[in-house]
Amino acid sequence: MKRILLHSCCAPCSAAILEWLGENGYDVTIFFYNPNIYPEEEYLKRKSEIVGYANSLGVPIVDMDEQGWSEQHSGWLSVAEPLAAEPERGNRCLECFKYRLAATAKYGAENGFDMFTTTLASSRWKSLEQINLAGRYAQELVDSKIEFWEKNWRKGGLYERRNLLAKQFYNQQYCGCEFSVRK
Repeated sequence: MKRILLHSCCAPCSAAILEWLGENGYDVTIFFYNPNIYPEEEYLKRKSEIVGYANSLGVPIVDMDEQGWSEQHSGWLSVAEPLAAEPERGNRCLECFKYRLAATAKYGAENGFDMFTTTLASSRWKSLEQINLAGRYAQELVDSKIEFWEKNWRKGGLYERRNLLAKQFYNQQYCGCEFSVRK
């Protein structure tokens, strides 16, 4: 059985994916690493939702909040702020995906996972091309010790299922970063 590390941005984007992975016999662990989410209250809401959901399913979750929100967000800002003027789906988003998926790949490679994937690929607001570029980049950083699974989580009825399951959770109205809030 393949061990999958699922980078999760939030519970609404994760629910249908977790359901599908479980139904298809995968051993999944959720990886919550989202230093892009702003402000801290928003970060805590999203984290609380996915942690609660993971616990209700009995799915292990790794919370990478070891430094605290402020420290992690500052690190992310060092990458994103120079690209603040970029539009949504621009280079800022690509660099954000690379930043978060690099941490996912590193953790997965260090902890014996076979593959990693991301719930970012379930959102119609995100570029699959950018997500896949970021995933391949992250895989290369760890010398391919873990495989990036380029799964389009919008296909096969999963997008519709996502929308149905999402109704049970807090649903945010922006991607997470302060640069997307202003739009």
